[in-house]
Amino acid sequence: MPSRPPSRPYAGTGPYTSPIPVRRTHLGNALASEWTKVKSVRSTIWTLGILVALVLGIGLLVSATTNDADYRTVPTTLPGFFGTLLGQLCIVTLGVLVITSEYGTGMIRTTLTASPQRSRVLTAKALVFFALSFATTTVSLALVAYASMGMHSGPEVTEPTSDQILGATIGAGLYVSLLGLLSLAVGAILRHSAGAITTMLGVVLLPAILPAFLMMSDSLRGLGTKMLEYSSPQSLASLFRIDASLNSGWPQLSALAVVTAAAMIAAYALLDKRDV
Repeated sequence: MPSRPPSRPYAGTGPYTSPIPVRRTHLGNALASEWTKVKSVRSTIWTLGILVALVLGIGLLVSATTNDADYRTVPTTLPGFFGTLLGQLCIVTLGVLVITSEYGTGMIRTTLTASPQRSRVLTAKALVFFALSFATTTVSLALVAYASMGMHSGPEVTEPTSDQILGATIGAGLYVSLLGLLSLAVGAILRHSAGAITTMLGVVLLPAILPAFLMMSDSLRGLGTKMLEYSSPQSLASLFRIDASLNSGWPQLSALAVVTAAAMIAAYALLDKRDV
């Protein structure tokens, strides 16, 4: 009986070719992934829903309960200011949760395994969040502004200028969205939801509270005045032109943009250096 030839390891006839098409990933893929995440979680629906309810609800209520004579010295776009004061806290919370929720659940490991270029992940999160928060805030403010302008008109009413309308819609929307982006950067640095939210609440609230104590001292009065000028409530008041003595609000917006950029740079640096 003839003997069988000895078994040999399988010898392939050539390099393996996957039936699944392989292509190089890019920022667009990361943006699509982050958009899927942010629209799938309940925190996005709740925080943005509350933001819209506050801005529209309080703004329209203020506009409906005031009369034309109340707008002799202030623009009719003012009612949006009151809802934005509270609504900004929703954007701050969402900005933190966009990134810290993944650290809390451990999902960040999967995210960075699928996309090893960490800077791309953070960029995609920042772009998706900023676009979503800016669109939501600005549209809500625009609805309140034009509804109030329609409800109050006549010789007793001070018609808002184009610059005042711009500040009460796009300007305020930019300010709130930058504040949310700063929250995202702080969340990426601290990687803890409670700690980052607490830090951002301090950033928003302390500059409006501390000046009352600093101004009690002659040597610290200048610092207290400057801190109050750049506080969140005062910055929004300037953008809405509540008082003619206030500046346009764009210097505060520029200062916030610089602080946010610095925080984002720190977040990029730490994300590349630290373990997940």
